Amino acid sequence: MADAVCRVLRDGALEGEHATSLTINDSVDSPFGPTVFHYVFTQLSSFISSGKSQSRGIVLVTFSRSPSITAELLKNRGIDVAGSHEWLRVLDCYTDPLGWKERLKDHGVIKTPLTEASLNVTVCKDVRKLDDLFSQILTLGKGLVGDGKNRFSVAIDSLTEMIRHTSLSSVACLLSNLRSHAQVSSIFWLLHSDLHDLKAVAAFEYMSSMVANVKPLTSENTDKFYLLEQSYKRGEFHASLKRRNGRVRVMREEFSIENSLIKFTSIAYGENAVAQSLVPKVQFNLQLSDKERSDRAKVVLPFEHQETEKSVQIYDGRKSDKHESNGASVEKSKKQEDSGRGEIIYFRDSDDEMPDSDEDPDDDLDI
Repeated sequence: MADAVCRVLRDGALEGEHATSLTINDSVDSPFGPTVFHYVFTQLSSFISSGKSQSRGIVLVTFSRSPSITAELLKNRGIDVAGSHEWLRVLDCYTDPLGWKERLKDHGVIKTPLTEASLNVTVCKDVRKLDDLFSQILTLGKGLVGDGKNRFSVAIDSLTEMIRHTSLSSVACLLSNLRSHAQVSSIFWLLHSDLHDLKAVAAFEYMSSMVANVKPLTSENTDKFYLLEQSYKRGEFHASLKRRNGRVRVMREEFSIENSLIKFTSIAYGENAVAQSLVPKVQFNLQLSDKERSDRAKVVLPFEHQETEKSVQIYDGRKSDKHESNGASVEKSKKQEDSGRGEIIYFRDSDDEMPDSDEDPDDDLDI
């Protein structure tokens, strides 16, 4: 299911639509948000480098980790770092987020900060100026794909770090401007949801076409030490995808961490659990008892041939009194023979009443 999220980011948005967006939420109970973020980033990078994505490049905005970690991550995933200059740009908001090192360098206190040579890195001097940050992201993206109709993707490794330096409304405005830009194909970000109030989390999820929640693994084992140990090795990945028709697709997977690599596995549901989930939750009983099923099977429906040797006689309301009495005696005898069986009998209001099939629909009109 995590691969399905990556494919949606790969396919991007249609012309005239806002860019596809993904919010990745984690918490201290399951701190694997950065691992999931790196998985999505490397998957999308693989699609872009092989020309299988709508976007032709990706701009990575780093707030929580050095660009050198990104270079190492790409190497471990088997992606050519030397060829990343053609499709990857890194906006470094981690090394000097407030421009202090730059001012110390101007006064000769420190030397020029080192940057990752294997990647195309641009250092942001002040992350509080989001208008300049927006312009830098667009400049780096257009440097990859040009000013035509080609598109690029944007990845932000921590909105939590952004909100430390500026307001929630400013960050939301930045994301909205990126989503509505014609050359942005997709955008995704990481949020440590337990460090923010519900209002902030709801605002970012509202702006997203997909929401992924990293949660601790649920287990029937109640041992606290066992659950604590498992929470740092395994977890659950819950994702909801908003479709174009307004429906929401909900997915759930388990994941495990092995040698700094994340592996997703499907959760097997039992047949009884699936059947139970399909029954709507109502306040009345939808099931029939054995007696109710038996009584329902005994009901003789009108005009139903019972495949018996005796002919079925049905009173249609137009026979004479003689036939009616004969028919009543026949019905009475049948009731005695078939005691315990339900029966539906239709009587017309009068013998003078015409059948419905013979009625003139315009009979009440004075023509």
